[in-house]
Amino acid sequence: MTNSQVSNSTEPASFNLLDQRIQQWIWRAGWTELRDAQDRAIPLILNGSDDVIIAASTAAGKTEAAFFPILTKLAQTENSGALVVYISPLKALINDQYRRLEELAAMLRIEVTPWHGDVGQQRKTRFLKTPRGVLLITPESLEALLARRGHGLAGIFSGIQYFVIDELHAFMGTERGKQLQSLLHRTERAICRRICRIGLSATLGDMQGAAEFLRSDGSCKVSVIDSKTSNQELKVLVKGILESTAPPGVKSEDAVGLGKLAVAKQLFQVLRGSNNLVFPNSRRDVEYYSASLRQFCEDLGLPNEFWPHHGNLSKEIREEGEAALKQTERPATAICTSTLELGIDIGPVKAVVQVGAPPSVASLRQRLGRSGRRKGEPMILRAYCIEPELTAKSGLSELLREGLVCTVAMIRLLASGWYEPICTSKIHGSTLVQQALSTMAQYGAAQPQGLWDLLCATGPFSAVTKSQFLSLLQKLGEEKIIFQDATGLLLLAPIGEQIVAHYTFFAAFDTVEEFRIICNGKTLGSMPITRPLSVGSFLIFAGKPWAVLTVDQKGKVVEVQPAKGGAVPNFDGNGTALHDHVREEMRNVLRSKEPIPFLDAAGQEMLSEARDNYDRLDLDHKWILQMGNAVQTLLWRGDCVNDTLVLMLQAKGFQGMNEGISISIRDTTQSRVRDALAMFCESTTIDPVELASKVENKIREKWDGLLPEDLLSASFASANLDVQGAKKALQRLL
Repeated sequence: MTNSQVSNSTEPASFNLLDQRIQQWIWRAGWTELRDAQDRAIPLILNGSDDVIIAASTAAGKTEAAFFPILTKLAQTENSGALVVYISPLKALINDQYRRLEELAAMLRIEVTPWHGDVGQQRKTRFLKTPRGVLLITPESLEALLARRGHGLAGIFSGIQYFVIDELHAFMGTERGKQLQSLLHRTERAICRRICRIGLSATLGDMQGAAEFLRSDGSCKVSVIDSKTSNQELKVLVKGILESTAPPGVKSEDAVGLGKLAVAKQLFQVLRGSNNLVFPNSRRDVEYYSASLRQFCEDLGLPNEFWPHHGNLSKEIREEGEAALKQTERPATAICTSTLELGIDIGPVKAVVQVGAPPSVASLRQRLGRSGRRKGEPMILRAYCIEPELTAKSGLSELLREGLVCTVAMIRLLASGWYEPICTSKIHGSTLVQQALSTMAQYGAAQPQGLWDLLCATGPFSAVTKSQFLSLLQKLGEEKIIFQDATGLLLLAPIGEQIVAHYTFFAAFDTVEEFRIICNGKTLGSMPITRPLSVGSFLIFAGKPWAVLTVDQKGKVVEVQPAKGGAVPNFDGNGTALHDHVREEMRNVLRSKEPIPFLDAAGQEMLSEARDNYDRLDLDHKWILQMGNAVQTLLWRGDCVNDTLVLMLQAKGFQGMNEGISISIRDTTQSRVRDALAMFCESTTIDPVELASKVENKIREKWDGLLPEDLLSASFASANLDVQGAKKALQRLL
């Protein structure tokens, strides 16, 4: 990886390298100069010898930084079949980019073809007859193209010059990211040459990791243009909201939600009259806030300004909200999940609102980038943290105001320019299943050795051993998805052909499924479960602790019984795994005496309570303490470390649960827990795969159910456990 230096030259050298028609387009658009990322990217991309990452702030012109030189190359090449493939995580983003590129490309007589499920077949057929220009496509559609037109692939992509991957951070560390790496590798193998890869992102915290993701085999130098520095003003206000306890004569469950109602009323007061985005932490809360705000409008006889937006809504309803944000006749605010986190064009947004702690610092940065996109306007973040009243029964999470402190810590890390580095060592065995079946469909058949060489030996699944790969092929054969003929060739069996033929096959991920929670045969409700479960472990549901009796992974059922009393954490971490550095910063917030300037008076009071409790419990010096019938252990590390430690303890007969800021071990003593942790610290034989084998809910990704047990456990461990991190944390404390 190399870093491209900031240009200090006042000469328009890069500008002069562009096609004259693009130069004229730039002047007509009123631009007086190229932006930094554009100036530095143009010569690198025109040269084409290196892969390139362009990391620049939202609205910093990343698309133009890539396409000004690319269109110049396409317009000037003697090869009339020259092609660039732009890959986006979202169909809506493809539509936006098509609108941005259409005029400029038409001026250069370059065809731009959007390709996804909503594009007509006639347009796709026209591209396949003369594959050239700019192809805008999702990973799913690209895989369908490979699988269904494998024999013609070399002809279709014979003129390809560049791959452009937009929103690179959205792929890294995910099933779709591993799918994308495989598709890029398979395309290059099909046409027998390297293709220049260009990654675009506004949210990259680890440039080396991004470079390794973009070109995982290290066969090509990756030049990084880091132009994220900005003097744009950032305005932040975090408000603490106290969740009232039930008044006398009112059941506690009837009082729950007063904090959310208070947030809804404040949102109505401060957001009316402008365009905004509100990010609660669940689809359920999106529905609650959008319905409440719409009702407030109706009660006052006002036109509605508030629109829901999440993945479970129909395309028509989502587009209705997007259209409301784009039009300028009246203000609109979207209450949304991460569906509006990426770069869909929704017009200028005044403020971004976060309700509850964000999923991650990177996610917060991506969301905040939607605000202040007009020159001279600040980025505005409003955050609301609902915290319960403290009582004699309050647990450690409440005493330390975990949700509020997590929000403060993430904002401080955001201001310092830190984002979570992406883990590129995840195996993603589920995606390996998909790529194996897709490759067989592409070529009609495959030799086991050839499939291993393509996907593992030289491809992105290098962490999979040959024995694991062979056991996978055996499992697929046992499930009658593939079979081996007399010559040794692997082919799709009828069931496999049906799987690959279905349009849903090409999506590498499934939506998170909820588990049904039952007790004594009675269904209590359902919830998504992201923490590792095993018999004897615990979960929190409906504000109560439950002991796990059985886990039916296929049926998505967890049987529980009431656990012994004890305070349960109010903060659930949004179901995402917090990074080590976030928890370290949370501790820094608690141990500091300095006021937080962006907290309101109520938030300052809550933080003061949390700091007093931190001091009272002597948590600067104590990391293990008795609270009620449970021992609380605070490593101040992320969820992968905490989950690993819980599994270690459960293997020794302890009943533990990751409660976020602490690990709670029930019905034991501090000395027993300390002795067990000391043994872990000294052990050299702790195997993360063996720990994962005890987890009952390992099936997380789409095709995990087809993995042999050894590969399933290895895949789960690579994504969710950190044995070395746990041992290092214990060594530091012990």
